[in-house]
Amino acid sequence: MVIGGGITGITAAVDLADAGHEVVMVERLPSVGGRMLQLSETFPTLDCAQCTLTPRTVETGQHPRIKLIPYAEVEGFEGQAGDFTVKIRKKASYVDWSKCTGCGACEEGCPKKVKTNPFERGVGVKKAIYTLSPQAIPNKPVIDAANCRWINTKKCGVCAKICPVGAINYEMADSFVEERVSAVVVATGFDTYPLSAFGEYGYGELPDVIDPLAMERMLSASGPTGGQVRRPSDGEVPQSVVFIQCAGSRDPAHHKPYCSRICCMYTGKHARLYKHKVHHGKAFVLFMDVRATGKGYEEFIQQSVEEEGLVYLRGRVSRVYQEGKKLMVEGVDTIAGHPLEIPADLVVLASAIVPNEGQAKLAQILGIDVDANGFLREAGYKTASMDTVREGIYIAGCAQGPRDIADSAAHGAAAAGRVQAFLARRGKSA
Repeated sequence: MVIGGGITGITAAVDLADAGHEVVMVERLPSVGGRMLQLSETFPTLDCAQCTLTPRTVETGQHPRIKLIPYAEVEGFEGQAGDFTVKIRKKASYVDWSKCTGCGACEEGCPKKVKTNPFERGVGVKKAIYTLSPQAIPNKPVIDAANCRWINTKKCGVCAKICPVGAINYEMADSFVEERVSAVVVATGFDTYPLSAFGEYGYGELPDVIDPLAMERMLSASGPTGGQVRRPSDGEVPQSVVFIQCAGSRDPAHHKPYCSRICCMYTGKHARLYKHKVHHGKAFVLFMDVRATGKGYEEFIQQSVEEEGLVYLRGRVSRVYQEGKKLMVEGVDTIAGHPLEIPADLVVLASAIVPNEGQAKLAQILGIDVDANGFLREAGYKTASMDTVREGIYIAGCAQGPRDIADSAAHGAAAAGRVQAFLARRGKSA
């Protein structure tokens, strides 16, 4: 079993399936793809994220040896290595996926628009019945019960009326299934540190202070703004953008003590893509240190500065506040040793990478450990970085700690290798 359908989980599942093993994949969202599904382009090559990911998600959905269970979570776990029994809760989608053809008529006809859209990170809206993205695998909608007019008031019912195959079922309830598996790969991914944790930056109440995934959705051609950078407050094109690195990272006194590893690179990418969209705009990057450690990463940062005119300032930001239509960014230039005050139209925080919500509970269910920061703890950092204290359970990707896409995919493939070695020792053939 693979828990998590991001790039790490997909890599592990496909590798195991290609090796001849039957794989069950459990994903808590309605479709697979994980965080990479939200990205615009990827560093350091600026390749289209969907062009890389979509063939992998399609392969996952169509592979004859992969049983995909989306919109589900692990609720129970027992047994021993080589013979685990997993209880899975399939959340009510209120749509009969066995009938649904994915035509999209229900979503198009739904009159209820919801502003709190986790996938679009508050940049855009979604309907009360929705699919995560145009490239969703499986391409089946779910109803947001908390915002559905029919479920809450028995008024509306438009989606049921216009569905050509009668797939809408407002009475659907959660269901449970059990799967017996020999081994488990946990690849539950990451989230970003919430804006509400940053009192110095407005507690998330300043609409034009956004997190990195919100910037990704703005830059994405399939995003709510069609790839245009717009201020969330008024829809205007920002003429100056300040990118604040290490927001919540490397700050043991107030936030997280660790480096989140990928922030320097995605901030450089965001600033570079912003300049591609707004040629006359000004992009300021305030950094503590630049840690670009992957292949071609340092060259990417240097090229961005030299060719795109990005302004990198080594400084610390003390606060961000609203003054009229502008955001005032106050801090200190730690090289020159004098105060900084930059008026900005948009501020993008390079928020710390944190474990996904519910990961600690899942670890408790599985009987494995988490570290002081909530990431899954490995049995041995140097030589057993994918093993856990429970034999037969392996961890991979950002569930264990911050990683970029290349490292996450490699970690997923390595975890698949560990599972195959474990099965071979147990004499379990494909």
